[in-house]
Amino acid sequence: MKTELLIRSTSDVETELLAVFAVDAAAKNAPKPEIRLLSGDDGPARAAQTVLESGEFKAEGCETLLLHNPAGLQAKRLVLVGLGKAGKLTVHEIRKGAATAVRLAKPRGLRAVALAVPVAEGLDPGLTVRALAEGAVLGDFDSDTYRSDRKDRSVQVVQVVAPASSDQSAAQAALREGVIVGESQNFARALINEPGNRLTPTVLGERAAAMCREFGIRCEVHSTEKMRELKMGAFLSVTQGSDEPPALIVMTYEPQGAPAGPVPGLVGKGITFDTGGISIKPSDNMEKMKYDMAGGAAMIGAMRAIAQLQLPVKVIGIVCSAENMPSGKAQKPGDVQIAMPAPGKPGKSIEIINTDAEGRLVLADGITYAKQLGATHLIDAATLTGAVAVALGQINAGIFANDEDSFERFTEGLKVSGERFWRLPLDDDYRDVIKSSIADIKNTGGRYGGAINAAMFLKEFAEETPWLHLDIAATAWIDDAKPWAASGPTGIAV
Repeated sequence: MKTELLIRSTSDVETELLAVFAVDAAAKNAPKPEIRLLSGDDGPARAAQTVLESGEFKAEGCETLLLHNPAGLQAKRLVLVGLGKAGKLTVHEIRKGAATAVRLAKPRGLRAVALAVPVAEGLDPGLTVRALAEGAVLGDFDSDTYRSDRKDRSVQVVQVVAPASSDQSAAQAALREGVIVGESQNFARALINEPGNRLTPTVLGERAAAMCREFGIRCEVHSTEKMRELKMGAFLSVTQGSDEPPALIVMTYEPQGAPAGPVPGLVGKGITFDTGGISIKPSDNMEKMKYDMAGGAAMIGAMRAIAQLQLPVKVIGIVCSAENMPSGKAQKPGDVQIAMPAPGKPGKSIEIINTDAEGRLVLADGITYAKQLGATHLIDAATLTGAVAVALGQINAGIFANDEDSFERFTEGLKVSGERFWRLPLDDDYRDVIKSSIADIKNTGGRYGGAINAAMFLKEFAEETPWLHLDIAATAWIDDAKPWAASGPTGIAV
């Protein structure tokens, strides 16, 4: 997709489809909506006057109304995209609105779309342009990769149309940032969408290494021999049931002049297929377990964006990739494994209660290794527990934190990213649940508080290092398409 910035009146834009965004500005308890178009000029409002007066368009979130040959406009078609109530308008609704416009264009074979930058009090112009660009890129993604009758319906050109009063340099920078983040999220989505027979741990390592070469990131991909050398007993225990070798993917972005610290460490769970191992999962929906590497894909996508945005800080990205399979070699419930030792300390012993609680095992060694490589702050992302969906549904992902400053910074970032996370507790009292009678800890803690128990397990390895844990199991995949998104992988956490 080619994206470009135009500084001109929306009425003068020649395009197959012009998208203009609208809100309901009616007062609370008003008998009917008061539709307001957020365009830099009144040409679209005049073109849509008759239908707006009819009351059939209410500007609800992602509601659309398509008009052909709109009078007074150079565009062949005008689509009004609702953003909901004016008083609740945020850039996140704009991002979804832009994606909705692109997804409306795709099945109609429209290859060019122009998005009018919404102008409203309280909207940051830069974040608005970024959200439009990001949403447009995200909206163009589809997951039907292997269909033999697949038709290329991608939107080829997106023009972001800003009013004449815009700061062109700032708008151009915001556009570029939105495209980079959107494309990196789609890169992660494409990885997550790959079936387990085509994206093995080895292939995931190859894909990550190719991305790193393209964007100037140092990358090393290790396998069993290196993991044995590092004494990654927790990670290796997950891999032993599969004929596919594991991959320890280490990505290092270090721009010239980067300070000695802080050094963020991004750790992702990369289980390319999860059967549950000996504690095998039910067959229903097991095909979705190709998405169990969504946390690892998110970290690869994040590294891709970080390098292109040229952030002035060293970042270490680690993805722990394996298959979790049942076989005569697979670990068994009741086994005891020894995790990677930290400098000057023995590795923690872990009693395996459930082999389907494998993600925390690979992350344990990944977190320890990230610290060994110099990470001073940690974020891990993983499709870790079904319990997080029981707790939060499929709207919010779970976040856990052992450091208030890191959590506050992350929360500030959500105002830009639009991703939805809800903090869950990590009180010390929960540690009793993962105590083992034979080892230091056990890898599950019973029926209740499953997401918290998993986070408490990981906290044992983060120790005093500032750390955030993102449990994205409930939000990394959507079964039903939305107006703004295809069904399949979401790319959350990039």
